[in-house]
Amino acid sequence: MKNLKYTGMVIFLIGLAIFTTIPFLGNVKMTNAIMAETLTEQEYANLGPALEQTLVDKEFSTTFGFSRTFIGEFNKINDELKASEQWDKVMWTPPGDIALKLSQASSTASLVNQNKLLFFFLTFGLGIFGALLYIIQDLKLKGPPGIKNDGIYHDSATNRGWIGILTAVWLISFYVLLYFHPYAIADMIGITDPIKGIFMEGEKASKWFLYGLLYTITMLVMGTRMLIKYRHNKYQIVRTITVVLFQVVFAFLLVEILPTFGLPGKDLKNAWPLDYYFLFDWNVNDLMDSGHFGKFLFIWGFVLSLIIVPVMVYFYGKRWYCSWVCGCGGLAETLGDPYRHLSNKKMWTWKLERWLIYSVLVFAIIMTVFTGYHTYNEVMNPDMESKEILFGFSAFDIRNLYGFLIGSIFAGVIGTGFYPILGSRSWCRFGCPLAAYMGIVQRFKSRFRITTNGGQCISCGNCSTYCEQGIDVRAYAQKGQNIVRSSCVGCGVCSAVCPRGVLKLENGPEAGRFGNEGPIVLGNDGFKLNQ
Repeated sequence: MKNLKYTGMVIFLIGLAIFTTIPFLGNVKMTNAIMAETLTEQEYANLGPALEQTLVDKEFSTTFGFSRTFIGEFNKINDELKASEQWDKVMWTPPGDIALKLSQASSTASLVNQNKLLFFFLTFGLGIFGALLYIIQDLKLKGPPGIKNDGIYHDSATNRGWIGILTAVWLISFYVLLYFHPYAIADMIGITDPIKGIFMEGEKASKWFLYGLLYTITMLVMGTRMLIKYRHNKYQIVRTITVVLFQVVFAFLLVEILPTFGLPGKDLKNAWPLDYYFLFDWNVNDLMDSGHFGKFLFIWGFVLSLIIVPVMVYFYGKRWYCSWVCGCGGLAETLGDPYRHLSNKKMWTWKLERWLIYSVLVFAIIMTVFTGYHTYNEVMNPDMESKEILFGFSAFDIRNLYGFLIGSIFAGVIGTGFYPILGSRSWCRFGCPLAAYMGIVQRFKSRFRITTNGGQCISCGNCSTYCEQGIDVRAYAQKGQNIVRSSCVGCGVCSAVCPRGVLKLENGPEAGRFGNEGPIVLGNDGFKLNQ
């Protein structure tokens, strides 16, 4: 059995290695015809003469080298146009986006692009097969179901050891390239073209299609691991299946299928302020131009965010969304599960958590006000000058800053890339504005709580160890106190790993949810016995 497990690991690593080396396997050669076909008329007029000297008919070994040369020429010419105030000729499209299109169009003769389906199976196929072979063997190797502290802090893959560090470096590097330098992974994106073609024939995959496909497959594979690991707990089984299905159906399939009918591909479960671009002018215009369905999506966004979310949190706590619906939470619960114990439980992190997450929420509200103001003026006051300026600040600058710092760096690079270092829910715990919004409701107006039976607690520490939100659950259990924390996502793993049944997730009457029913009460003046 162990031989099969190690075989699965080797197969997975081979697939990962091929995927990682793909950017170095292609070659790029742009012709004048490709440049004329790919660039817009204005871009061709501005860039054509310079690119004929530096890029046309010249061969590059990687898309990164080709793209950096193009971006250098683009920035040089654009800066000259701005300096001479030729604003009608200035190119506003990000150069990285143009570089990606040119790279994809100019690398059709490369080994990878001529064998896209083969490389898809050599990467995604081997990765899936190897991972499942490795995971399924645990069903037979680890004995009876249940969670045990069996050396999780002594494994170099899960204790910030060298394997964990290498994993973090790979994840961080991939996210940086995906968000900021997608042209460097143009061939990685290209191998998913055959899958994209299933939804829309002849359409090339974008970086977000690659990410969405990789995200969904990862949740499916690691969701299988969750089902095996927590097979003794019905709550975890149902929860895992549900959150994976929400990702597959709502965040991936519907987003790809709806455009085939001429409708906007939107994730129907994405609520503000997590959906921070909801009031961006391009998003509103896209919805308004999509007929009745687009208008329904616009109204649905308000209803979901302002009515459904707080009402559901009142009855079920944050868990209905964070642990059953959300894609970020779903990835944290599946891919991030091996690292959940790395979440820091110290008091200073709790203080930092509260400062950071509510600061992000305030930032999201301010950004939404500015972008909403700009979008309103675009529709209602089209002749107004400086439609994006409010209180002397530009809506464009604020939304770009939010998108870079929060949408890309915090939610993406740090939120997922740092799983092996900070634990699986660093984004949900420290940065997600929707989690902050729901946390306020959960803390002050909700029926949800985790009840404890202090008399049964044996202080094994499993509950605190496996709390991904950094809550010292054992401290509450020892005192017999209910756990009513705004940060708790109700994943229920603390209850699943408790060998004595001390912890129970409940939705009960509001009265007494903060109650100190246990034998020891923690008050402002210290500990005292409950009479």
